[in-house]
Amino acid sequence: MKSGETKASDVIAEIRRLGDATMAERAQGFFKTGKGEYGEGDKFVGVRVPVLRALVKTHQILSQKEVMKLLRSQWHEVRLFALFLWVKQYGKGDDTLRKTIYTDYLDHTRFINNWDLVDCSAPAIVGAHLTNANRKVLYKLVESNLLWERRIAIVACFHFIRQDDYSDALALFEKVLADREDLIHKASGWMLREIGKRNIDAAEQFLQQHYLQMPRTMLRYALEKFTPERRQAYMKGLV
Repeated sequence: MKSGETKASDVIAEIRRLGDATMAERAQGFFKTGKGEYGEGDKFVGVRVPVLRALVKTHQILSQKEVMKLLRSQWHEVRLFALFLWVKQYGKGDDTLRKTIYTDYLDHTRFINNWDLVDCSAPAIVGAHLTNANRKVLYKLVESNLLWERRIAIVACFHFIRQDDYSDALALFEKVLADREDLIHKASGWMLREIGKRNIDAAEQFLQQHYLQMPRTMLRYALEKFTPERRQAYMKGLV
């Protein structure tokens, strides 16, 4: 280890010192950690997101080996810290580091196992890495049995959407119309809403073709920025 480099154990100790038991208990309810729920068994320290982001600024010199130790942690906030750090490192890194982070990310999706972990990282790592690359991996992920891999595929498209590139997002939305998980419906509706903010015609074309088959949650999320009248027409099947 290089001189001045932070150890994973130092970060974990600091995050645990910052923890709050009451906040941790609330988080376990909010992130559905009960038996049979999507976050079953996850453990929280009780540290807010702004605190973790500030901590990243003071602990940027971590090797990929040490970051991987953080990503494998039992503590949700430690994994979140690792992903915040990866996003920052990816943004500032050279091609070699970016490829390493992208590859390690997709090799360890079992640890990116809640919606906040996916949403804070998939666009800036997976989406960014695939901007000018073959995106077939997204079509593999969206067919995964793992909920979080399917959400990664959908939310990664936010990076393309911000560049007015909608084709893969729209194609992936079609593949999750019958998905069994509400978190996928929410993610795809959210991304469709983002397309609508930039290109209402593209969003409406998809909606008019699929809205009668869309899960209600996906449809509600997609229509949030529509006028009340237009929103009601879609929800009542009158378009």
